[in-house]
Amino acid sequence: MAGGKESITADGTAPAPGVVANGTTESHKFHYSPPWADMSIIGIAGSSGSGKTSLAIEIVRSLDLPWVIILSIDAFYKSLTPEQNALAHANEYDLDSPESIDFDLLCEKLGELKQGKKAEIPVYSFSQHQRLNNKTISIYSPHVVILEGILALNDPRVLAMLDMKIFVEADADVCLSRRIVRDVRERGRTIEGTIKQWFAFVKPVFQKYVEPQREVADLIVPRGMQNKMAIAMIVNQTRQMLKDKSLRHQAELEQLGEDVESFELSDKVNMLEDSRQIAGIATILRNMATTDEDFIFYFNRLTAILIGKALDCRNYEARKVVTPTKVAYNGIKAAGKVSAVVVLRGGSAMETGLKRTIPDCQTSRLLIQSNLRTGEPELHYLKLVPDLAEHETVMLLDPQMPSGGAALMAVKVLTDHGVAEDRIVFVTCLAGKRGLKRLMSVFPQIKVVAAGIVGDYEKRWMEDRYFGC
Repeated sequence: MAGGKESITADGTAPAPGVVANGTTESHKFHYSPPWADMSIIGIAGSSGSGKTSLAIEIVRSLDLPWVIILSIDAFYKSLTPEQNALAHANEYDLDSPESIDFDLLCEKLGELKQGKKAEIPVYSFSQHQRLNNKTISIYSPHVVILEGILALNDPRVLAMLDMKIFVEADADVCLSRRIVRDVRERGRTIEGTIKQWFAFVKPVFQKYVEPQREVADLIVPRGMQNKMAIAMIVNQTRQMLKDKSLRHQAELEQLGEDVESFELSDKVNMLEDSRQIAGIATILRNMATTDEDFIFYFNRLTAILIGKALDCRNYEARKVVTPTKVAYNGIKAAGKVSAVVVLRGGSAMETGLKRTIPDCQTSRLLIQSNLRTGEPELHYLKLVPDLAEHETVMLLDPQMPSGGAALMAVKVLTDHGVAEDRIVFVTCLAGKRGLKRLMSVFPQIKVVAAGIVGDYEKRWMEDRYFGC
């Protein structure tokens, strides 16, 4: 799944002098769009209490995918002034009109998600009628966002971003009873206050702003989550959208491999020296007769050597010290902090070698797995240290990189979180030549440290052998 039709092509920027590391001119640097770029947005509008949230939850449950999320427009309520706050607590302030929603911020956050970026979503307190200061919820890499709220189909800028527009209908008495239950249970309101607000603001706003949204809806759903036929239609259409994007993403990855086939291997790819020790370790690791104990020992040994080689890619600064014999020595010192990002599950096998080399190294984790049916890389889990973007060197650990699809996604995740491309060092035991060319054509400033180059489509086997399963 990927963004626009030309998501992996030359980016067309103005050419810069010289040639980048992979031998292509700067004007022909390639671009990679991950599956979550240009993600699909489903808008669900309807009266307060019509069952929008319940319908959204049922759609998520039916899709049963880890990257489908619900985003409530309620999070984008504007903070109130002290005067407005007093009226709101007296149930005398209109919280249902379009003016109460910060649509500018909503469009900004949806735009960030559409571009594949991380978005910080505000947190709104209904008991305080204020956004909570310095508190947000981070959203990154959803493939589908279900935007639900009474005015989800109201703003034309939001409408332009929606892939599917749904309006939920329900009997007015049912809506009122649901509103009373929700406000009393979840928002600290009284029954009398909820009824007062309903007739003073909610009902007039429905007639003026909410009901007209029926005209722009692609699908009108009566009875909400009880309408199984409508839910099946929505789920099937969403699955088709995801399938179409997946096919485009796979085709674009394949096209990228063909486009860079004739490129020279980048000079930023650092191979371990062709020594007898490395050749001996490689022989032991590839030998099916090697015992599990010996495999783990020599794999850890190779990983430690790779980490040591990766440290040569760090920046260093001059430093003068005094030796035990009282002689001044002009040396160097590593600049800034170094950390590692482990690509699960294979990358976790490299942690022993990492800790032997850098015992106090901070580690982040991300889980990228290839879809068993399509072979497409998928991001399932992400946990990065908070200040990762400030680290001088970030090592990305994965024992094998055959086609480069998972590596492209992993590096994209880091750059999306503010890590400068030239600070990333990809550390791997075995890499496919085509995968290396793919990676370096999109991210020409990163560095790669590898022990060997293998066939482009060699299956992953190292972590299975290391963990014994």
